[in-house]
Amino acid sequence: MGVLEFEPILKRARWGGRKLATLLGKSIGSQFDYAESWEISDVPGCESRVCFGEHTGKSLRQLWQESASELSGRLSNNERFPLLVKFLDANDRLSVQVHPNDKLAQQRYCSPFGKTECWTILHSEPAAKLYVGLQPGVDRAELEQAVRDNRIEGCLHEIDVKPGDFVFVPAGTVHAIGEGIVLAEIQQTSDTTFRLFDWNRLGADGEPRALHIENALDCIDFQRGPVFPTATRIVQTPFGSVEDLVSCEHFQVRRFCLSEVYEPPPEGIMRIWILLSGSAIMKNENGERNLPTGRTILAAAASKQYSLCPQDNPQLLEVTLPRG
Repeated sequence: MGVLEFEPILKRARWGGRKLATLLGKSIGSQFDYAESWEISDVPGCESRVCFGEHTGKSLRQLWQESASELSGRLSNNERFPLLVKFLDANDRLSVQVHPNDKLAQQRYCSPFGKTECWTILHSEPAAKLYVGLQPGVDRAELEQAVRDNRIEGCLHEIDVKPGDFVFVPAGTVHAIGEGIVLAEIQQTSDTTFRLFDWNRLGADGEPRALHIENALDCIDFQRGPVFPTATRIVQTPFGSVEDLVSCEHFQVRRFCLSEVYEPPPEGIMRIWILLSGSAIMKNENGERNLPTGRTILAAAASKQYSLCPQDNPQLLEVTLPRG
């Protein structure tokens, strides 16, 4: 098993727009509500399929069932591939929501994974905001009362964002993505979401969308407080700059700005590469593969040596599973 590329799973929603095409080169239809491009997914009912190479047509589900250790570089008891990678175009703001952690997901919601996630901002309109965490001191009683009084906005922690910002959102964090933002998201394989507030909007049927207030309140980590963009340190290397963005129990993420050819060390670990901007060429024993902005590839742990060659100032995310 070598380097894999999957067909994006495109999703429409009322808050989507057109930037998945204009910024990331996705082949979307003529509608103006394309919200997400699921690049790598093993979520039930939304399993990615290989679109290039010897495994073309196979689903990530099949590959994981057949060769999980060859794919990930470790023995795994996980029923499903543990990570979900996607791009989001928030042309309108998303609902205020929260996700359970692993323990709660397994105990209550028949899911093997909770949903810890992280965001890298690719584009933001002037005054674009994220809502991440609660204001200092807000506890469950205060938030419950704010929900009843329709004044939850005053409990949310807002941050202004710009391209390049990185935000880590552990499970249990109240959050919403504001309008005018395009981002790359790495998360656990879960689609368990509880809406706490939807800005008093009506759905397509003219009725308010369903909220899940009790479930959401049960999931919230009220000790977390406000969340801010991560402060990172850039390290210069012979092949360009590298930033460690996050290392948690679910994934590790680094950002590369390549100026010279990079050959990942043959460590027998899986690497997911996400092209945030610019372009590169991947070279291996099978030839060359062009990687434009918006492309995502998975280099299995069993991959033979390959290299990433910069073409147009490529900026990439490298996603790996925790070591050990």
